[in-house]
Amino acid sequence: MDRKIKVVMAKLGLDIHWRGAVAISRLLRDAGMEVVYLGNQFPEAIVNAAIQEGADVVGLSTLGGNHLTLGPKVVRLLGEHGLNDVMVLMGGVIPPDDFPVLKAAGITEVFGPETTIEEIVNCIHAGQKNGQAVS
Repeated sequence: MDRKIKVVMAKLGLDIHWRGAVAISRLLRDAGMEVVYLGNQFPEAIVNAAIQEGADVVGLSTLGGNHLTLGPKVVRLLGEHGLNDVMVLMGGVIPPDDFPVLKAAGITEVFGPETTIEEIVNCIHAGQKNGQAVS
């Protein structure tokens, strides 16, 4: 029996907008994934939790405008710990012009406010098939 995909979900930095991240965490859990919700955290704590939890996916939620600095830092720190296969997803109110910059920095996918849970789940499962998540 395959183990559940493990997602570590965090609000990036001091962003106080928590409802979206909590809702996505619950919906991913309902889709059969194991989700660890960290609340507000900075990159070092997010990466430490990903290591401790054996995360397959790190989900970052942001509405605070810190996505171009803190999101890529999470990717860099994961790489420094040899966790290049951990998928990093980001969602929130992010200007579409920033999507390519974030993807170039190693964020697998960026989701805006109109994204459906099916799109997020499909992205995670596609990553699993491509070796970014559990097998």
